[in-house]
Amino acid sequence: MRQPARRCAIATRTPERGKPAPTAGGPKAGAPAIGFTPGVYALIGAVFFAIALLVYEPAFDGPFVSDDNHYLKNNSYIHELSLENLRIILDPFGASTIAIVNYAPVQLMIHALAWSAFGSEVTGHHVVNVAFHALASLLLVPLLARSGIAPLAALFGGAFFLLHPANVEAVAWMSQLKTTASMVFALAALLAFPKRATLATVCFVLALLAKPIAVFALPVAALTVWSRREPMPWRWLALWALLFVAFSISELSVHQRSGAAEAVLYQTPWVLVRTILALGMRYLVMAATAVGVSAFHEPDPAYALGDPWWLASLAALSLLAWRSWIAARRRNIELSYWVWALVAFAPVSQIFPFLYPLADRYLYFILPGLLGGALLAGREGFERALGRGRSAALRSRVAWALAGCGAIALIPLGVQSHARAAIWRSSTLLLADAARNYPDGVSASLLRAKRAAQQGDGPAAASALRAAYERGFNQFEQLLGDSGLSSVHDDPAFKAVISDMAQGWIESIATREVPSQGELRMVARAHVVRGEYVQAAEALRRALALGGRMDDQIRTDIENLSNHMR
Repeated sequence: MRQPARRCAIATRTPERGKPAPTAGGPKAGAPAIGFTPGVYALIGAVFFAIALLVYEPAFDGPFVSDDNHYLKNNSYIHELSLENLRIILDPFGASTIAIVNYAPVQLMIHALAWSAFGSEVTGHHVVNVAFHALASLLLVPLLARSGIAPLAALFGGAFFLLHPANVEAVAWMSQLKTTASMVFALAALLAFPKRATLATVCFVLALLAKPIAVFALPVAALTVWSRREPMPWRWLALWALLFVAFSISELSVHQRSGAAEAVLYQTPWVLVRTILALGMRYLVMAATAVGVSAFHEPDPAYALGDPWWLASLAALSLLAWRSWIAARRRNIELSYWVWALVAFAPVSQIFPFLYPLADRYLYFILPGLLGGALLAGREGFERALGRGRSAALRSRVAWALAGCGAIALIPLGVQSHARAAIWRSSTLLLADAARNYPDGVSASLLRAKRAAQQGDGPAAASALRAAYERGFNQFEQLLGDSGLSSVHDDPAFKAVISDMAQGWIESIATREVPSQGELRMVARAHVVRGEYVQAAEALRRALALGGRMDDQIRTDIENLSNHMR
C-alpha cells in the first residue's frame, strides 16, 4: 500500500460525527505539533545564523558608538569576572545601575562574559548580538506555528524578522544586546507557558532583567491561554505581574538620572494624542515596507491638524480595531498578537514623553506582534479566497506559489539590511544617515558645526551647536573631545554654548537626593568648563567622601585641579 506523503504542517482532521469542530482559537496548548521537527528547527537555526552573519558582516569592525561607551568600553564592572562585580551588577540601586541609567543585570552579565572572551575587540561583541538576533528569529517560527499558522508561513515570519532593515539598529549597535537578549528570553517564556510554567517564569524574569519592554509577554501569555479555552493559570500570571512591579520600582528610580534635557513634545493634550497616533503610523509603515528607517530619528510632533501621519493613522487604527474585535468575538489567538504590538508600542508611544521619541530599535518588539496578527488575518483571507470546495492540489499549489513570492520578497530586505549595517562602521556615517533623513535635526546640526569649524567660522559652528542644544543635545564633553571642532574651542560663542550645556548638567544632577560618585564627577567637570573651580573642587571632595571604584580617578582630578588653580 502507498504510504501518505509526509507533511511538515499539522494535518487537520474532519471532526467525527457528533463531535464539535476545533475552535477558531488555534491548536490546543498541549498539542505537540509546532510546525517542524527538532532536527529541522536546528537546521533553520544554523541557516538563520549564517544568513545573519552575511547580512551584518559590514558592521563587524564598527567601533563603540554612543551608549556602547558606558555600557561596555568604559564600564569597569564588566571588564573582570568577579563576585564583587556580580554583586554590584545585581544591585538594583547600586553603582552599576546608576552608571548605565538602567537596571539591566542580564545584559551586563552577558557583556561581561563577552568581554572576558573578546576584550575590547569589537567583532566578537557584534557576533554575540547577531547570534541572539538569529535565535530570536528562530524562536519566533515555532511560536507562530503553534498559533495555527502554516509552517511555511511561520518560517516566512521568522525570516522576515531576521532580515527586516529596522532591526539593524538593534543588532549592529553593541549595547542593544539588551534588546535582542530580552526578545530571546521573552519568546522562550511564551513557548514554555503554561505547560512548563516554572521555566517560563524564569525566562520572563531574565527577559525583564535585560529590558523591561519584555512585559508584553504577560498579556500575550494570558490571551493565548484564553483563546484556547483552557483553565487560566491565574497564580502564575499574578506572579509575573508582581515580578514586573518589583522590577519597575528600581527601573523608575533610575531612568530619570541620565541628565538629558527635559522632553517637551507637545503644547496641549491634543497635540500629544496626535503625536502618539502619528508615531504609531510611522512604525506601521516601517514594519510593512521598511520605508523610513533611519539612524537617530527626530520627527516633529503632530502640531497641525492636517498632519498626514496622524490622519493616516485613523484608518490604520480602525482596521486594527476591527480585526481585534473580530478576533475577540471569536476568541481567536490573533487577538494576542495585536495586543502584543500595542503593549510593545505603549512604552515608546510618548504617553510619558522623552527625547528622540522614534527609533528603529523600538520596532524590534512591536514587529513580531504585527507579523503574527497579519499572518493569521492572511490565513483567514486565504481560506475564504479558495473556499472549502477547492481541491487539495490547488490549495497546495497556491500555498507554494505564495511561499515562493514571499521568499523573493525577502531578498530586497536582506540587501537593504546589509547596506544599513555598513553605516555602523563609524559614527560619522551614522550622523550622515540621520542628517539625510532629518536635515533640521541634531545630527545635521552637528555636521554643520564641524563643516563651519573646518572653515574657521566659529560663530557659524556655535550657531549650529546651539540649534542642536535646543533640540536636546547636551554632551559638552563629546564636543570638547571632537578634533573636528578644536579650531573653534576658543571662540566666545562656542564657549557660551558649552557653558550652557554644562550648566544644564549641574542643575539636573542637583535634583538628585544622593548623587553617585560618577554624577558628582560630572558636576565637577561641568564646573571646570564654566571656570567655577571652587565649586568643582567641592564636588570632587563630596565624590571622594562617598568612596567607591572611582577614588583613584577622583584623587587625580583633585590634583590636576589644584595644579590648575595655582
